Amino acid sequence: MITTLHEGWTVTAVSSTGQSRPVVAGLPATVPGCVHTDLLTAGVIADPYLDDNEVRLTWIGRTGWSYETAFVWEGTEDDRADLVCEGLDTVATVLLNGVQLGQTANQHRSYRFPAKHLLVEGRNTLKILFEAPYTYAERQRAALGDRPGAYGQPYQFIRKMACNFGWDWGPTVVTSGIWRPIYLHTWSAARLAEVRPLVTVADGVGEVEVHVTADRASQVPLTLTATVAGVVEQVRLAPGERTAVLRLTVQDPDLWWPRGYGDQPLYPLTVRLGDGVSTDVWTKEIGFRTVELDREAFRIVVNGVPVFMKGFNWIPDDCFPNRVTRERLAQRFEQAIGTGANTLRVWGGGLYESEDFYALADALGILVWQDFPFACAAYPEEGAFRFEVEAEARQHVTRLASHPSLVLWCGNNENLEGYADWGWQEKLQARSWGSGFYYELLPRVVRELDPTRPYWPGSPYAGSPELPPNDPAHGSTHIWTVWNREDYTFYATYQPRFVAEFGFQGPPTYATLRRSVSDEPLTPSSKGVMHHQKAVDGNGKLLRGLGDHLPEPGTFDDWHYYTQLNQARAMMFGVERFRALAPYCMGTIVWQLNDCWPVTSWAAVDGDARRKPLWYGMRRAFADRLLTFQDASVGAAHGVAGDVAVLAVVNDTGEPWAGELAVVRQSIAGEPLAKQEFPVTVPPRGTLAVPLPASLGAADPARELLIATLGDARALHFFTEDPATDFPPAEFEATTEPTGDGVRVSITARTVLRELAIFPDRLDPEATVDDQLVTLLPGETATFQVTGDVDPDALLAYPVLRCVNEAQL
Repeated sequence: MITTLHEGWTVTAVSSTGQSRPVVAGLPATVPGCVHTDLLTAGVIADPYLDDNEVRLTWIGRTGWSYETAFVWEGTEDDRADLVCEGLDTVATVLLNGVQLGQTANQHRSYRFPAKHLLVEGRNTLKILFEAPYTYAERQRAALGDRPGAYGQPYQFIRKMACNFGWDWGPTVVTSGIWRPIYLHTWSAARLAEVRPLVTVADGVGEVEVHVTADRASQVPLTLTATVAGVVEQVRLAPGERTAVLRLTVQDPDLWWPRGYGDQPLYPLTVRLGDGVSTDVWTKEIGFRTVELDREAFRIVVNGVPVFMKGFNWIPDDCFPNRVTRERLAQRFEQAIGTGANTLRVWGGGLYESEDFYALADALGILVWQDFPFACAAYPEEGAFRFEVEAEARQHVTRLASHPSLVLWCGNNENLEGYADWGWQEKLQARSWGSGFYYELLPRVVRELDPTRPYWPGSPYAGSPELPPNDPAHGSTHIWTVWNREDYTFYATYQPRFVAEFGFQGPPTYATLRRSVSDEPLTPSSKGVMHHQKAVDGNGKLLRGLGDHLPEPGTFDDWHYYTQLNQARAMMFGVERFRALAPYCMGTIVWQLNDCWPVTSWAAVDGDARRKPLWYGMRRAFADRLLTFQDASVGAAHGVAGDVAVLAVVNDTGEPWAGELAVVRQSIAGEPLAKQEFPVTVPPRGTLAVPLPASLGAADPARELLIATLGDARALHFFTEDPATDFPPAEFEATTEPTGDGVRVSITARTVLRELAIFPDRLDPEATVDDQLVTLLPGETATFQVTGDVDPDALLAYPVLRCVNEAQL
């Protein structure tokens, strides 16, 4: 029986490292939760996500905390009573009725403590003392020797969510608390301690190898039964036996496929331990599929089919992860698949995600690349730290074995590159840095517990310690030359095998920025806006990134529109480039899908869950069928002779794409100047590079463009950047029509309208629009559906309605 212990908690500040702090004693606490959210609920602190409140809250991470509750225990006839702590953050001592029950030092682990010997009938007290995270981490650093990292924080010395200590997109809010459920579990005879299903399929036959470990309270014979797809297997555990393997054979199971490649059938697998009087039951859904990593080409192969992985990096969706509900995760997944994504990479500076996360991925066909939680630092390998790493790895490899969506375990994020290229070796002075984890311990754990899935030592990684880790020609690569130093057109100099990380910043939506920052006036460099920009020289890079692509912004509204638009264009340029190189390149994973708070960042969905223009751009760039103008290097990669530009026709569907490809050169005013038609057939999952003849070259670049169409797909190519293009002032006709939940806006272009966008959140923070960044040619019409309580006339006014060549207002 499970008895939750989530009521009646209080929290008290019990120690500090010298920082002044308010008196906090006996404050009501929410479990699961954390001290920040408890203090926020009680009004002790201001919201750390607003303005620069964060900077006044560093004392929280330097304070020890005591969580206490009392509960009534009526006794039990069961053999055992265990206290189960699914998540303690992080270094804790657990006291039951004043007696130490156990200690913890790892946010990533769950713990079970035998407790029956300390329970009494009637009132019991439970206290959990949390050591200040900084105190513990700094003590470990002093004992083990300092090690380099990307930030001046000791996150590599404590097994805790690294980005809790601040990142270039996240605040420093170092938490403590009971962040996952805590309960008493009473049981008799035996219980299922571990169930680890290994699922394989070959020649139409599915095999489920169920590895079971039982905890025993008595040495009696036990019956163990496993059932899936109508197949039942049973074994007997003799007295003293704790482990068994049940093998179930399923004929002709329906295969689980990634999104866009097929369906996602799932089969309930049930394991029962006991004789029917005292029975423990475990049930999860599994999927039948194979997954391999072609290490030479670095591509994921599912059911024998290479999969082009297009998607996003995933960071913790909140700095306080207990606030991330299944409903919130479902919204994020819908936002991801709304772009056409089929992959999420769970980044190594965060967490092993919740069961809800992986269950949603299973159901929706989203492939999950799972980093082990190591990021951007050299990690110690000595003593208790090594024990903690192995314990957490064993727990989570076992826990996640049932999920067909999980297709790759990866040892770390950027630590191999850091050791090779960031000057760590001299600073380390031969101290350990994590290589034993990535090359030995973690692959050993995966081989032992889950040989059905591939393991990769890190990202970026070129496949051998002898190669430069970030070599684009091998393995997975991260591209940060763009954004940090180079213009986004520099993506065209790369021919990567797999891009696991690349990104370009843009501010959050206006409503999100306005909610989180109270600056008056609001400017790109006002205090609150700058505090919500964590990247080094972030705003400088935003402005330099506009380059020759867009006009220099003269107002805050221009800055906001142009930098958001430039973010979308930059990532569309990169994604289209890498997709055009398929099948040589087989992955493009954008940094990043989501934010953990309201901030200027690389995300497509901002910290208040609003879609930025980047989201709409990714929906175009991730389209299953894509036309994209590319330079001669893409043509050469596909065997096109001569130094000629090409139109890449990318078909990421299971059917051929055939038709008449038309490419028209026309004037900005709409006059046709030249046209070429090409009969094309692109095989399933194929890419075709069509060379563009000289007749399609511009005679007057500032006044001409190319338009390519094939079926419903279209691509535009302007020969010059926007400030150098001879755009006429925008002219259009617009109508609005109320609908049941908003307004339908129709716009007909009299002139070209470059990157037309409506930003309804400026009128109503809850308002949304179904499309953005639409370029209309003269005579064309676009219809936008705005949802929300908005004034129809205001939707047509600056700065809600924008385009690059808008008439001066």
